[in-house]
Amino acid sequence: GINAEYGKQWYQRRVRGEDIDFFQHLEMHMRNESSPICGRDHLAYRSSYVPVKGVVDGDLCEVYNSLEPAKRRAVASELDRQPGEVSKKLEDMRTTYAF
Repeated sequence: GINAEYGKQWYQRRVRGEDIDFFQHLEMHMRNESSPICGRDHLAYRSSYVPVKGVVDGDLCEVYNSLEPAKRRAVASELDRQPGEVSKKLEDMRTTYAF
């Protein structure tokens, strides 16, 4: 399984490798596009007590839907997807694993 922080709860589920890769890349792009939390680097914030390894921050990925349309298109383009596809993958992950 993979540990994934999603909706501030921990889940250990079997997730397809392509989805893991997709969400890791989305998280990386979102760290670059969104402003730092409390002025701190995102990785430093999430790793302040325990180093983060093999974890995808679902809350940060969800910020994608709050971006301006131009930024959503740019991030989706970097992921070789359409903005609607990225939003759909986020929704699918949320409904499949969060409930």
